Amino acid sequence: MASESRSKLNRLLRAWPQGTVAVSRWLESQGAYQQLVHEYEKSGWIQRIGQGAYVRAGDTVEWSGGLHALQEQMKLSVHAGAKTALQMRGYAHFLPMGMGTGTGAGGSVSLFGAPGTRLPAWFRQHDWGVELRYCTTKLFTDDPDAGLSKKELGKFDVTVSAPERAIMEVLYLVPAEESFEEAALLMEGLTTLRPRLVQSLLEQCRSVKVKRLFMFLAESCNHAWLKKLDLSKVDFGKGKRMIVKGGRFDTKYNITVPDSGFERKASANSA
Repeated sequence: MASESRSKLNRLLRAWPQGTVAVSRWLESQGAYQQLVHEYEKSGWIQRIGQGAYVRAGDTVEWSGGLHALQEQMKLSVHAGAKTALQMRGYAHFLPMGMGTGTGAGGSVSLFGAPGTRLPAWFRQHDWGVELRYCTTKLFTDDPDAGLSKKELGKFDVTVSAPERAIMEVLYLVPAEESFEEAALLMEGLTTLRPRLVQSLLEQCRSVKVKRLFMFLAESCNHAWLKKLDLSKVDFGKGKRMIVKGGRFDTKYNITVPDSGFERKASANSA
């Protein structure tokens, strides 16, 4: 390999975080145009995993390394959310055996994107060793990035929902993709949510079901942060909502929930 080409390769590898995917657009921004990329691939320095997507030879790249490329290189509005975000934030131990969403082999990963945002074929079709679940929704109005922050993963980082937002994303998926019982167990572990962020997200949330179910479960756990919420600023909508068929009807939040022993407890907001 010519010295100039090797020099460009060295600069490229220094700029390319280990454990991540590099897409053609980013490679070009680093001076590695198509012909040079083909040369690197032919020489065994990089490996193609799909159309326009590459990994460093010998590198172990998981779904999070692909997500990094979607966010940082392709500038797509996609983030890790729901149970996946809770796990990444350290709340996985609140999931019972057999109900977890491990981000390792055999687990499932929940990603959320803005309406109209499509995942590229290389990301969808690559075998990451997990089940990818992708949901596009405009769940929050004024600030679609509310409750999102960076999570460091070794040599790179990805955008992930904070616990306050992640639990609302879980509730958005109830009951079609997530169970009420598992959501309730997750809520039990969320004893340190930030009331200011919870307040902001409840005010912005477009889903009446999510807001009602969030408050029902939070009150069933009697979390201390509930006392700092001002529910007079939250629009809970009108009419009834049925979370499950054949359950019991909660008269405060007008929702039908499973008759599984989760009762709202007296709190500052349950008057």
